[in-house]
Amino acid sequence: MRHDVEIAAEETAAAAPWYKSEAALWAASILLPPLGLVLLWMRRDIAAQKKVLASVCIVALAGGYLYLLLGRRAKSDNAHYTELERHRAEQQQQAAQANGAGAQTEAAANAPGQPAASGGPTAEGVQPADLSHTEASPTLARNYWTDFRGPRRDGIYDELAIQTIWPASGLRQLWKQPVGGGYASFVVAEGRAFTIEQRRAQEVVAAYDVETGRELWTHGWDAEFRESLGGDGPRATPTWHDGRVYALGAAGELRCLDARSGKLIWNRNILSDNGAENIQWGMSASPLIVDDKVIMLPGGRQGKSVVAYNRLNGAPVWRALDDEASYTSPMLVTLAGRRQILVVTAQRLVGLAENGTLLWEYPWQNSSRINVAQPIVAGPNRVFISASYGKGAALVEVNANGKGFAARTVWENNTMKNKFNSSVLHNGYVYGLDDGILSCVDVQTGERKWKGGRYGYGQLLLASNHLIVITESGELVLVRATPDQHAEVSKFPALEGRTWNVPAISNNRLLVRNTTQMAAYNLSAQ
Repeated sequence: MRHDVEIAAEETAAAAPWYKSEAALWAASILLPPLGLVLLWMRRDIAAQKKVLASVCIVALAGGYLYLLLGRRAKSDNAHYTELERHRAEQQQQAAQANGAGAQTEAAANAPGQPAASGGPTAEGVQPADLSHTEASPTLARNYWTDFRGPRRDGIYDELAIQTIWPASGLRQLWKQPVGGGYASFVVAEGRAFTIEQRRAQEVVAAYDVETGRELWTHGWDAEFRESLGGDGPRATPTWHDGRVYALGAAGELRCLDARSGKLIWNRNILSDNGAENIQWGMSASPLIVDDKVIMLPGGRQGKSVVAYNRLNGAPVWRALDDEASYTSPMLVTLAGRRQILVVTAQRLVGLAENGTLLWEYPWQNSSRINVAQPIVAGPNRVFISASYGKGAALVEVNANGKGFAARTVWENNTMKNKFNSSVLHNGYVYGLDDGILSCVDVQTGERKWKGGRYGYGQLLLASNHLIVITESGELVLVRATPDQHAEVSKFPALEGRTWNVPAISNNRLLVRNTTQMAAYNLSAQ
């Protein structure tokens, strides 16, 4: 009888699922404490008092892991910021030394009996030590790429023809240096590149000389947006307009700065200003200038989702919608013959008049309520839109009717799922990263032409019939923009580390950055 009981017990133990075993409980508690807690409380053979005591131990172990992780992260951040500060201090010292030498040269040239020196920089092209008053390199003094993803916010560079045969070693690097944290891109004007960074406990807007990488000025304020999964720091790319820089921090601080000096002109917090709560991954929409207004997306309720401020003094002009904010940036477009502001919220695509009046809407929501990819104007009255998290893509047609405007679906499928990167349109085809894999889709039919090139969650731009892709691992890739096949032309490492930031191009200078590095490459023919 006893032998039969022992056999039955052994058979029961053998039949028990693996996750109910002692070994699984111990392993989970040590390697993955949250799972260990779940397995512990699923066990019916352990007394409640013992479960409570074991839970305290598991939670303490998890706390120790978290402490070590945060400590390692803080140590890494501190080392990076120390290196960044050292680099900028060296830049300033070199500028001061060069400025001193230039001053002596100018004084000698203007001594009695000597010909008068011409105005402007010295013969060596050095910059003065007071970086806030520095003139940028004159060869780059063009105001073309002044908005997020280019002048139309569509990711297309058409200012100049670029080099489409890259050397085996890669494009010529102009400079490479540390940068603060965050996921913003650059805008470029008057030879200066502007971005926003996290530097210790401050969000910092910085201006750089495009040709040399020299920091010209910085403007910071106390703010520290932290997000354990996506990463820390500001997200929204600044906007340059008429000598001013409009920069938005991840916690909603909007500042208007003088582009030459970095001095504050006005500021507002778009979240507190509109009774809005921040979204999970932080404020990400780049400011949009429309005539005398700057359009922002705080996502406030009670008609405070989309807001227009006076671009000169920051005074509120109008407010509209009740939608939760998304992570896309507003765009100024013309659809169905009407100039309008294109906005993607967490649940829909809308067209707004310049005064905030809703012209039309199109439902666009995924299970996570996360829209990140920019829409693309695909014709006089059509818009392409895409999202990941199980959603896909659609072509939307906007038409005028007797009452105003209405939107309808032309097609919708899952051939393109842009996650937190945007596609580009070229000759009737959409090119983009379909959950990390480069794909080509016929914009009028939704048919996928090809899919190939595992570049991860990087970013891409279109220039001279080619795609310039920055991969998630920091490689720059040149791909022909053709519907025939995936045709990779060249590839080389440009940055180290995870790279999610959108590149920028101005005067054939390609600017790339991630959370730790920034660099510039020459796209002109060698």
